[in-house]
Amino acid sequence: KENERYFCEKFQIEPKQIFRTKTPMKLGYMFAVAEKVPESMKRSLIYPPFHPQEARMVTDGSIMKQVKKKDIMLSYPYESMEPFLKLIKEASVDPNVMTIKITIYRLAKKTRLVEYLCAAAENGKEVTVLIELRARFDEQNNIDWSERLEEAGCRVIYGFEGYKVHSKICLITYRNRNEIQYITQIGTGNYNEKTAAMYTDLCLMTANKKIGEDAAMFFQNMSIGNLDGEYDQLIVSPSSLKKNILSLMDEEIAKGKNGRIVMKMNSVTDMDFIQKVSEASKEGVKVDLIVRGICCILPKVPGETDNVSVMSIVGRFLEHPRIFCFGNGADKKIYIGSADMMTRNTEKRVEVACPILDPELKTWVTHMLKTMLNDTVKGRNMTADGTYVKRGREEDGVNSQEVFMHEAIRESRNKSVVVEHKTIFDKIRAWMRK
Repeated sequence: KENERYFCEKFQIEPKQIFRTKTPMKLGYMFAVAEKVPESMKRSLIYPPFHPQEARMVTDGSIMKQVKKKDIMLSYPYESMEPFLKLIKEASVDPNVMTIKITIYRLAKKTRLVEYLCAAAENGKEVTVLIELRARFDEQNNIDWSERLEEAGCRVIYGFEGYKVHSKICLITYRNRNEIQYITQIGTGNYNEKTAAMYTDLCLMTANKKIGEDAAMFFQNMSIGNLDGEYDQLIVSPSSLKKNILSLMDEEIAKGKNGRIVMKMNSVTDMDFIQKVSEASKEGVKVDLIVRGICCILPKVPGETDNVSVMSIVGRFLEHPRIFCFGNGADKKIYIGSADMMTRNTEKRVEVACPILDPELKTWVTHMLKTMLNDTVKGRNMTADGTYVKRGREEDGVNSQEVFMHEAIRESRNKSVVVEHKTIFDKIRAWMRK
């Protein structure tokens, strides 16, 4: 109490503004503690090593040729980011490639992506980079990289007043005989080699013509500051993303008890979306939301959200993908993208979501969602009063992240890869030593 009075007097605050915590606010001391953990205790206290595996859908040879034949999806950090980096590197030297365009929100301190983009510009390609300088905590890093890109001859666009560019989209335009063709990449996470080994995300690479034409129109609109573009396949905020998501939900509402909605996001705060979820529930639609962080919708509220479940997964890796799934069976519609259902994302940010059109990839994403919904180890259910409770016995339960790790190791085409990824403590220690 004496300390509280002292702080109130010194900082001119009220007692209700003082909070007590059972753990220290600064956890830097944990690095030293981790080093002193006895070998006999490490198995129970520290995660075993893991390294992102070679992608199951990628073989040796040109990645551009593979994408032209079939859509490819990468699942970070279970699979390596290497195929995407290889795609940009190939494009930087391919004589048929005319342009490379990309939006950037966060980059690693050391990044090969910028190296390849600069090489492309120096090789005569038209390289356009739309970089967001207001990415929280990364402002100076983005300024530094934008200067490097400009020095190499890239055209750098610095975003828009009042709107953050948070989308993850890359477009490669190339000439095939007398025809202009596209390779488009859409992701749920940043082009950051470091976080791609710690955050779970999805990366789609496709040669679909309509998606490529939409991406070309998107970059054209961004270059002239037009945020109200219309697209055939892509859904883009602030113009159409929320409207399209709500429309897709309406399609399920029309089916009543046969409707189905599954969404995975980081946060939910958008009131229009929350009201639509409640409307769906009242019509008998089963709605499953996997929301890692803030969620402003309460499930199982009688008469409002009886058919809504909300769960959160907090595990070894930071859950980061945004996945929107509507319907059942072969006709279901699945989108992945950069946006959470937050008002800031749907109305005050440039976000892009893309449909998954390949049946094999739709099956894969459906499997991922089903596995996460069955997670009884790291998953927690939100109750009607907003608290979270365990879902079952951890000893014999399902840990979705471990399932995906084992699947990636098993399905990697190079099963002799040494599993050597360091623990999170090792990563942070190495970063601090720099």
